[in-house]
Amino acid sequence: MQRIPVGVLGATGAVGQRFIRLLADHPWFEITALAASERSAGQRYADVCIWRLSADCPESVRDIVVQPTTPDLDCRIVFSALPGSIAQEAEEQFAAAGYGVLSNASAHRMDPDVPLLIPEVNADHLGLLETQRKLRGWDRGFIVAEPNCSTVGITIPLKPIYDAFGLRRVVVTTLQALSGAGYPGVPSLDSLDNVIPFISNEEEKLVEEPPKILGRLNGEAGTIEHAAFPVSPTCTRVPVRDGHMAVLSVELERKASLEELAEALASFQSEPAALGCPSAVDPTIILRSEPNRPQTYLDRDNGRGMAITVGRIRTCEVLDYKLVMLSHNTVRGAAGASILNAELMVAKGMIQ
Repeated sequence: MQRIPVGVLGATGAVGQRFIRLLADHPWFEITALAASERSAGQRYADVCIWRLSADCPESVRDIVVQPTTPDLDCRIVFSALPGSIAQEAEEQFAAAGYGVLSNASAHRMDPDVPLLIPEVNADHLGLLETQRKLRGWDRGFIVAEPNCSTVGITIPLKPIYDAFGLRRVVVTTLQALSGAGYPGVPSLDSLDNVIPFISNEEEKLVEEPPKILGRLNGEAGTIEHAAFPVSPTCTRVPVRDGHMAVLSVELERKASLEELAEALASFQSEPAALGCPSAVDPTIILRSEPNRPQTYLDRDNGRGMAITVGRIRTCEVLDYKLVMLSHNTVRGAAGASILNAELMVAKGMIQ
């Protein structure tokens, strides 16, 4: 297939760089435009970007001239790594101008007409785009948001549990990597030899986002009926570079044995993998039976960073069951998630 021209908004930042790394040799997409702040516009990408990822900046983008973040880029879709304060207006401007916006930003996640998409979980929520275009008067453009990085990691294993047994309550404690704070992130003297038991605005996202993602699309009304179970989160920052871990306890609507719960997780199917999406992995959920797994260093890169690793499934003394989850926050929880969203739309004929 002819590769689709794409742009990256916020191209010089940490998530923007991750987008570029993952898109540089992509079989379906070709980077044709990079956008960043006014101070970077008009200059070669290699001259204005301080590359923070391991290995060199891809040769294919080094000579691209950075442009302002305005909707006159030579591409069909844009991947947004913009800060939330800028994304609110800029993403709407791009969508109104006919661009497809695949957003990593938080600005539009809870908008009722914006799909908060995890392709393996709620692909049918793309049905909201018809409503979105009607309400906002857009022709071809759209906004599809990906969830918060921790939300992605916990919601994927919650999906097969919710479908098979229902959920009454979820309690989650996250142990989140330093890279989740962006660059330069948490000062070294605050993070070394320390665990920080608070991340601003993070717990609110874990309360709001999973019920939307696991909610039911009402096609006639063009709305999402949110799932009814509550999530009680505590979010902490721990001194690892990449990889968000979470400890979940769940109360089920219908009783299940430990073996049935594990089988529901192990048999989880990936529609994007079945459709041949390049970033999809099968299995999406990797189960570990060892008592000391998953571990951040050993498991965060499973499935090229796109898999969710689950272990320590056991009975819970307060609710029904508890488990430990690990995901790569800057791949599965950030750039890789938005790219997979775009791939799903291409596979379904929604992006030409």
